[in-house]
Amino acid sequence: MAACVEQQSDKFEAARNRMVKIQIQNRGVTNSAVLDAMRKVPRHLFVPDEYQSEAYNDYPLPIGYGQTISQPFIVAYMTEAVRPSGNMKALEIGTGSGYQAAVLAELVKEVYTIEIVPELAAESAGRFKKMKYENISGKYGDGYQGWPEHAPFDIIVVTAAADQIPQPLIDQLAENGRLVIPVGPPAAIQELILITKKNGKPVERRLTYVRFVPFKRL
Repeated sequence: MAACVEQQSDKFEAARNRMVKIQIQNRGVTNSAVLDAMRKVPRHLFVPDEYQSEAYNDYPLPIGYGQTISQPFIVAYMTEAVRPSGNMKALEIGTGSGYQAAVLAELVKEVYTIEIVPELAAESAGRFKKMKYENISGKYGDGYQGWPEHAPFDIIVVTAAADQIPQPLIDQLAENGRLVIPVGPPAAIQELILITKKNGKPVERRLTYVRFVPFKRL
């Protein structure tokens, strides 16, 4: 779905393939398109230079401004949970460095992503442009309100922990659409919840326990 500036022959290729096999496939992610996207997107380009050597390890990394890039397994797990496919439109809340959006951009037609930290919003926009991700649209703003101008969305991925599921996001989810979000208090274990909209109503399913940075509001 997208053009990535860096080819698979880069010096991190072996580390990326090992990451997918050991951290992701071996832990139960089976969607072949998701696995291919994780092999393709160069995670080391989404972390600060001083952390590039750690980019393919199985843990989050700081990206500045009190934010992190999620561990690779969680990115793959959440992506598989929303069942992306070619003609879908996705919304991400919490762009961060842009890694999750880039993975989604390999799998769906359009990605809209919102970041509440202005510096990260600007940095990720520059990164998407440099890497030629033409199907990603990003903006600075309060993700709680979603992006109604581009709704409804087939997929919504929230990468920060909310104390409750924002109603505007449920409203902007398409029929049969899927929303994945961590829910729970900050600095504690949270639950990753999958919402599927059926007959206009949200149906919840609890997936696993996670720990994310808190969902910020303007």
